[in-house]
Amino acid sequence: MKILANDGISKNGIVLLEKAGMEVLTTTVAQEQLTNFINDNNIEVLLVRSATKVRKDLIDTCTNLKLIGRGGVGMDNIDVDYAKAKGIHVINTPAASSESVAELVFAHLFGGARFLYDANRNMPLEGDTNFKGLKKSYSKGTELRDKTLGIFGFGNIGQATARLALGAGMKVIYCDPEVLTAEVKLSFYDGQQLSFSLQNSSKEELLKHADYISMHVPEQQDYILGKEEFSQMKKGVGIINAARGGVLDEVALVEALENGTVAFAGLDVYESEPKPEMRLLMHSSISLSPHIGAATLEAQERIGQELAEQIIMLLK
Repeated sequence: MKILANDGISKNGIVLLEKAGMEVLTTTVAQEQLTNFINDNNIEVLLVRSATKVRKDLIDTCTNLKLIGRGGVGMDNIDVDYAKAKGIHVINTPAASSESVAELVFAHLFGGARFLYDANRNMPLEGDTNFKGLKKSYSKGTELRDKTLGIFGFGNIGQATARLALGAGMKVIYCDPEVLTAEVKLSFYDGQQLSFSLQNSSKEELLKHADYISMHVPEQQDYILGKEEFSQMKKGVGIINAARGGVLDEVALVEALENGTVAFAGLDVYESEPKPEMRLLMHSSISLSPHIGAATLEAQERIGQELAEQIIMLLK
């Protein structure tokens, strides 16, 4: 059985699959050439991340496919229901990258609260000539402790983010109509645990009370945060989006940054990805990263192992 990991797979995943007698190809095939490559090489398993799209036309023309795997959580780049209707297994790894995404959220949060996104731009330019001026500019940072983090979407990643927030001494509120109550457990290095009982809040309540907001929802038809929602937020709120481009209105976000409603934003995903708008890339109040939420060595190993184990269980 041949497997094409078109967006890559960790070494430990390859080892597990090869031990099970499968051949793993890690060639990165361009989207427009993918159908021919799959058919010419008799590929039966296609593994992707977020870059490769698996739509109806590819599913229809690649009749040998038995399984499509997504290394990560969201599967909006795969026509899942259509593939399943054709008898193809569709799998993902919903928990493998949760901690990595949550830690990136807090990298943006900690950096935003202390202006590191801007200091790291200006220190190389002025650090030797305007040290005291920069020190004064960046001396009005705030602490996260005792602040309220509002989380839109309370699945695996939302709850992982909540655990970090609770560990940092923050209050957590969330909005997710599919998760009415949640028990969030913090586990510590010495085996101790603390448990927190949380309840779903309305969108209006979250917007009213949150000092910081983090997005953890799948691809949406409409914005979760648009101009109307920004008008309901606390003045000086911080916004983090490490979910999907299109869950917040980037035009409205820039307006809110300009009028002071939003103090800073941290973006890992973009509406026009992979070519983010220049006004976002150049904005002095936005912390930027190139869609790397799940891109840690540990997460990649967990993703590879989980994909391999599911493939072996389903197809061997």
